[in-house]
Amino acid sequence: MSASFTVAGYLDAHSHLAGKLDLEAVQTGVDVVRAAFEAGRQIITCGNGGSAYAASHFITDWNKMVNLATGRKCRGMSLCDNIGLVTAFANDAAFDEIFAGQLRAILEPGDLVIAVSGSGNSPNVVRAVEYANAHGAETLAVVGYDGGRLKQTAKHAVWIPSFDMQLCEEFHLMFGHMVMKALCGARIED
Repeated sequence: MSASFTVAGYLDAHSHLAGKLDLEAVQTGVDVVRAAFEAGRQIITCGNGGSAYAASHFITDWNKMVNLATGRKCRGMSLCDNIGLVTAFANDAAFDEIFAGQLRAILEPGDLVIAVSGSGNSPNVVRAVEYANAHGAETLAVVGYDGGRLKQTAKHAVWIPSFDMQLCEEFHLMFGHMVMKALCGARIED
């Protein structure tokens, strides 16, 4: 039988995982988003399940907070947020096309596509990154586990090296908050 859950143990797991992160790769991820923002490019996110919520959370924070802090527009969009489009592509084409199909209608060369996935192997998310790569976009994978196909397919990757989905998801949200702080020019306060 496994050890009982403790709050202290959970927080210790966070500390241990934070020490394993490739901080240079995380900083590069922040810088990739910042470069797209500075260039006025679209920043487009996608993901499934909890990662869909993270993709939406990124855009909510970036669009709202960056504008409030700087008066500038962040051209963020989550492909997860229009349930009509998601279900239309799933029903009329294939579930694997729900994100790439949307990109065909809106993606411009130089835009940034951010794919969020715990495993890095979701076929619909991988397909979106493949489409974006083939059409002149920048791509950033925000992944966990071993990084999966997304880590290898995207031009840049923020990899959380853990097979604990909840820890991965929490660090993915932290990445979104790091980007928001960077774009807003905000101080880190404890």
